[in-house]
Amino acid sequence: MVPLTQEAHDLVQGCLSPGDTAIDATAGNGHDALFLATTVGELGHVFAIDVQPAACAACQQRVSAAGQTNVQVIHGDHAQFEQLIPGEYRGKVAAVMFNLGYLPGGDKTIVTTAERTVRALAHSLEWLRDGGILCIIAYRGHPGGREEAAAVEAWLRERESEGHLRLTCATFSESQTPVLLALQKG
Repeated sequence: MVPLTQEAHDLVQGCLSPGDTAIDATAGNGHDALFLATTVGELGHVFAIDVQPAACAACQQRVSAAGQTNVQVIHGDHAQFEQLIPGEYRGKVAAVMFNLGYLPGGDKTIVTTAERTVRALAHSLEWLRDGGILCIIAYRGHPGGREEAAAVEAWLRERESEGHLRLTCATFSESQTPVLLALQKG
């Protein structure tokens, strides 16, 4: 079985080209930011956002160690997306990635929440270009995780009725397992 993060990367890679702009809305330890930076290349740009200073430092260290200079790490809350990403990128971003839950190896009491994540998703959609992808891995094993995943899935279903293509890539019947959800902007 292919790891969920690899499935997410495969899905997003199909929407990215060298020179594109992408966003890692939950930078964490920097794995997605590094993937995005490598994929968009030196002419592209990646914004990586995280609310935790330790995550920002870990992300910056990972991309710097890999020689990537096209990543801007931003300390902030993804729910304030519209204040963190420069307005000139509105409608021009090729991909936005989210890994919901808590920072692996970090403080497990600091978690993403349904309300803040749905707000961040709404802002993300404004920044995506037509054909751009919004990709979310929702971890459901922590307190509030199942509710957050359900809220994200409901939000995506509503966007589908607006003409966007909802892609539910990997769901599992077990309520504790992570799910991969995505939306392609129509």
